[in-house]
Amino acid sequence: MEKRKLSFWQIWNMSFGFLGIQMGFALQNSNVSRIFQTLGANIDDIPILWVAAPMTGLIIQPIIGYFSDRTWTKLGRRKPYFLAGAILASAALFIMPNSPVLWIAAGMLWIMDASINVSMEPFRAFVGDNLPEKQRTLGFAMQSFFIGIGAYFASKLPLIFTHFGVENTAPLGVIPDSVKYSFYFGGIVFIVTVLWTVITSKEYSPEELAAFEQHKETTFTKEEHTADWFITNGKSHLSKGILFLIVSVLFSALIYNYDLKKDLYVLSLGLIGLGGLAMLVSGIMQKNNSTNNGFVTIMNDFQFMPKIMKQLAWVQFFSWFALFSMWIYTTLAVTQHIYGTTDTTSEAYNTGANQVGEMFANYNLIAAIAAFLLPLLAKYTSTKFTHFIALVCGGLGLISMYFIQEPTAFMMEWLPMIGIGIAWASILSIPYAMLSGSLPSNKMGYYMGVFNFFIVIPQLVAASILGFLISQFFNSEPIYALLIGGASMILAGIIALTINDESKIIINE
Repeated sequence: MEKRKLSFWQIWNMSFGFLGIQMGFALQNSNVSRIFQTLGANIDDIPILWVAAPMTGLIIQPIIGYFSDRTWTKLGRRKPYFLAGAILASAALFIMPNSPVLWIAAGMLWIMDASINVSMEPFRAFVGDNLPEKQRTLGFAMQSFFIGIGAYFASKLPLIFTHFGVENTAPLGVIPDSVKYSFYFGGIVFIVTVLWTVITSKEYSPEELAAFEQHKETTFTKEEHTADWFITNGKSHLSKGILFLIVSVLFSALIYNYDLKKDLYVLSLGLIGLGGLAMLVSGIMQKNNSTNNGFVTIMNDFQFMPKIMKQLAWVQFFSWFALFSMWIYTTLAVTQHIYGTTDTTSEAYNTGANQVGEMFANYNLIAAIAAFLLPLLAKYTSTKFTHFIALVCGGLGLISMYFIQEPTAFMMEWLPMIGIGIAWASILSIPYAMLSGSLPSNKMGYYMGVFNFFIVIPQLVAASILGFLISQFFNSEPIYALLIGGASMILAGIIALTINDESKIIINE
């Protein structure tokens, strides 16, 4: 028994919701730093304001994946999560540009990013659930296409509204109307496109998916564990948790004693400390034979993830560190390095900020085109070589922005964005296509959520250390964050060449 081959338009319909999801995501990425700075945030403090969003994703995505694997309602398996996330994200898109003070804007970013995460990862698993293996690359390419198109228009929206006479400047501490209307439009498109996918697409039942699994070519070896195994593993988690907590305390003391940038607490207390606490709790629960629960399952599956996930983890880490550097710092880098201003009320600043929107629109347009070309290159070479080429192009694109002196359309809006767009298309499709064929359907959502750790963790690392690096070593010039990001993306490409896919996958139980 095999999954039926879907038509082009069926794949189109099941991916259409990504158009709205990405419009929300792109509006967030291209405008939030502008909103924060307008509401009074200092350049050095902007990265830390982004922290709540990825931290929420780190917690939410594996939980959403875990429960979506175990959900079956009249609406379906993954679709309830699409819809709930869309409703919450659309509401946040309407509220955020009306934030009267900085802390409310930061809270809306947290809510919006959490809601987008609720929608996004079940969409990834949706492709793995519904498509036969031979169509998965096309399925993820279709998602990348809608991501590119959605982000292209979302990034251009403030400029479009400006052309139609909407005000692009505002008094001190007030978000311009061009940004507000863009968020309103994005909120409407988000909910409408997700509803389209919910209404027009069907899902296989759990029984059908179980039957398909029996005929899958990939071999899944399940390792059943005894109570003694859990006790031993619990002791290991305990010792690691204690070690992590000690490192967290020492690192935090170092930050405090030397009055280092407070952003570093995200790394010491956030990642290392919370990671140690999670290991400690998992160890205690396993030692006490409290193993039949989602938390222990998540911790152990993270520890014993399939080998290809471990290989892809480093590629994802350095890729997304670079992307987060770009999303946080491009507006700041362009307005300061090229336009020579940090005055958020000036015409020069807002012109530069709009041009960043144009740049982000262009790389997403390139990504929409490249989404269908990269599978052809992979067909004649390999997926890992294709990913390597794409990431190197992206890294060079980021680095090239340092050398731009004049804000001409081609040199700034297109030349760097061609490479970044190619990398973005590859990041959004190739790792997921490589991974989905190596996962069982009953854990597809969960592992897609865990895979998101290697998107979120580099964002948290970037948010915690970039502000420190830029202020301490680069005279608070944000253009250097883009150079660091470019080098990180090239490193990710080099690591991608070392990936060794295999057909035998061990699944921890």
